[in-house]
Amino acid sequence: MPSSADKIDDLRRQIDEIDNKLHDLLMLRADVAAQVGAVKANGGNSGDLFIRPGREAVILRRLVARHHGPIPKAALVRLWRELMMDLLRVENPFVVAVYLPEARPAFWDLARDHFGTHTPLTAYETIGQVLRAVMEGPATMGVLPFPQEDDRDSWWPLLRSNEPRQARVFARLPFGDCGSIRGPEAEALAIGRVVPETIGVDRSLLVLEAVPELSRSTVRGMMTECGLEPRILHQRLAPSDPSSTLFLAELDGAVPPDDARFEQVAARLAGGLKHVWSLGNYAAPLTAGELANGDE
Repeated sequence: MPSSADKIDDLRRQIDEIDNKLHDLLMLRADVAAQVGAVKANGGNSGDLFIRPGREAVILRRLVARHHGPIPKAALVRLWRELMMDLLRVENPFVVAVYLPEARPAFWDLARDHFGTHTPLTAYETIGQVLRAVMEGPATMGVLPFPQEDDRDSWWPLLRSNEPRQARVFARLPFGDCGSIRGPEAEALAIGRVVPETIGVDRSLLVLEAVPELSRSTVRGMMTECGLEPRILHQRLAPSDPSSTLFLAELDGAVPPDDARFEQVAARLAGGLKHVWSLGNYAAPLTAGELANGDE
């Protein structure tokens, strides 16, 4: 009868065989990723198109849904994000600009977890520096804090533009859990010149430009009545324009600025709504329930 030591040795041999198979598949996946990059380059695609945040979210949601066993789903998400980002750089190298004030190291941690530990990250002390790095170079993408009502330096009014090359929001961080960030839990948004994608579980960020007389409660009420109930609704005066006030709304779904429901809102506000701007859309992050292992 085999001893315990013999059984352990046999199990370890099985682990070694599995590791070799995993490694072979990893190398094969890297080779296919390199082929994808070559096809894109030969097809004349611009460098803006190489990242597919919607596809990344679909992959992660599919794996989380089929996952079982003792490995936490949150760990699976972290593992696959690392893998996807490493292979994405095989297709096309990229650099991420990160807003990193001295008191908020969590934004660096969120960027590292989302874009991978080997992705070049560059720290900037101000939000303006991050925006310039993305719009003018050298960064491909940027990580900015998720807007809060009490922000002293709101960055979102600066992204109002109909320019096709404007950087837009394409991901909300973290997509899984917060991981091992330093300090209090934090949330962030990733911006870049990324082609919008929708996966059916999406959120949108829009800015409503209105007359200053309108209150937040009035705008929220009218939006809700028209089927556009906002998850958040922040209010700011328009920079250098006292004749306008701005409302930032996060909405469920991929909602374009020309959605017919905004026409209904405008009609109810009797001319008080001047314009609607899209800041981008992104896959809804996984919830705690979706990340809970079924055997817990």
